[in-house]
Amino acid sequence: MLQERMINSKGGFGMIGVLLLLQVAAIAGVAVLPALLKIVALVLVIVVFICWFGFYMVHPNQSAVLQLFGRYVGTDLNNGLRWSNPLYSKQKVSLRVRNFESSKMKVNDNAGNPVEIAAVVVWKVVDSAEAVFEVDNYENFVSIQSESAIRHLASSYAYDAGNDEAISLRSSTDEVTELLKQEIQARLNKAGVQVLEARISHLAYAPEIASAMLQRQQAAAIVAARQQIVEGAVGMVETALQRLSERNVIELDDERKAAMVSNLLVVLCGDHHVQPVINAGSLHQ
Repeated sequence: MLQERMINSKGGFGMIGVLLLLQVAAIAGVAVLPALLKIVALVLVIVVFICWFGFYMVHPNQSAVLQLFGRYVGTDLNNGLRWSNPLYSKQKVSLRVRNFESSKMKVNDNAGNPVEIAAVVVWKVVDSAEAVFEVDNYENFVSIQSESAIRHLASSYAYDAGNDEAISLRSSTDEVTELLKQEIQARLNKAGVQVLEARISHLAYAPEIASAMLQRQQAAAIVAARQQIVEGAVGMVETALQRLSERNVIELDDERKAAMVSNLLVVLCGDHHVQPVINAGSLHQ
């Protein structure tokens, strides 16, 4: 890979003074010198005129890649008005932080379910030479490779994993963000680009299965809620029986305990309000 090297250009304002003096001296030489020396002075006028084309501007967070007849000379990171060999071609490269949002892509996740996904990628150029010479168009390269990485990540993990410990696109936000950043960075290293952040901006099931998946999620939530209710109800029944026994409030045989447990579980786990039935007779009626 091409190694970037820095070049020390001349300050533009100092070179303006030098070229002005040379220009005036050359023109004066053409006017007053003998015929033979006039030719030398005329050549100097032409050379100084060409040197005026060596000025260029480098803005903050910008670099200039210099080439001489197709050969890489170096990269200028000095800001302001600069001067270098007028035969050098100068290509400006922005080093500012940039970001883009990918289009919404339909991808099959690890479980085969079609999902829609998009991401925001924040990046900047850190090696101007690689960005210019290693790829044809580094901005287009960043866009295409980022979308390719997003597709690969989406197909590697499930949208929503049933196991809480497994990585999923929906619930493992921090892990997925870091994995996406690493995936994109690995593809953009050759272009001299650093990925600062990559975060999913849109994630949803594809419209054709969104309704079915919503019902599935609702069913899973209901089952989980029921399981928690049952666990809580069993604990409450166990506590009630233990306290009744410790305080000698009432002695219950196994049959009565079973009936009491059944009634309490119905009360605690039921969907509707309980309508009590008052027993006006004895305890065993």
